[in-house]
Amino acid sequence: ALTLTLRELLCSFQSCFICYKMGASITCCETGCNRTFHLPCAPDGHCVTQYFGAYRSFCWEHRPQQAVQARPSQDNTCSICLDTVEDKISYKIMGCPACHDTRFHRHCIQRLALHAGIGFCCPRCLNREPFTTEMLTMGIRLSKRAPSWESDQAVGPSDQRHGRCDATMCLCPAGREHADEEGPWKLWLCSSCAAEGIHQHCSSLENSTHSWECNTC
Repeated sequence: ALTLTLRELLCSFQSCFICYKMGASITCCETGCNRTFHLPCAPDGHCVTQYFGAYRSFCWEHRPQQAVQARPSQDNTCSICLDTVEDKISYKIMGCPACHDTRFHRHCIQRLALHAGIGFCCPRCLNREPFTTEMLTMGIRLSKRAPSWESDQAVGPSDQRHGRCDATMCLCPAGREHADEEGPWKLWLCSSCAAEGIHQHCSSLENSTHSWECNTC
């Protein structure tokens, strides 16, 4: 208990090199590096925390780097969101170590990892190893649960569109499963995973809104 108290006291005097505020509790694991940062500040500082083993953390200078080879094709799109990506591998742009032809945004592959759970694999070549090991090393956090899209099996077939309001408090007098084509009881599905939905009136969505994203995404 005394050691924990001393550690907390030390952290209170450490400044985050990203936001410059005190209370930074994470130190780069590279020998000789004294950079400290807050966990929420890590993405802004391009830092990596590995969510396995010793849970090591690294600053932008000492973080692990991908050694993905040059791609044989010129498809400069994220394999998950289909938006344009830079061909060069970086903190924000990652690639598959197996097929070398897949590029994706870090935030896209992180979102996929949380939804895919134990079914996590390369979104293009479907490789699991060494893909999963590489993503863990690069700081992607994995979930050990079943894929989120399989949770809808109790409602209907796996290919059935999600059809219930997942708001904490559903206001629809006809119930969570009711959905109109238009109006306040139109059901919006998450634009990222399509595994959760919400009535327009049960959220802060405006009539002109064309997309909604669930809390998980």
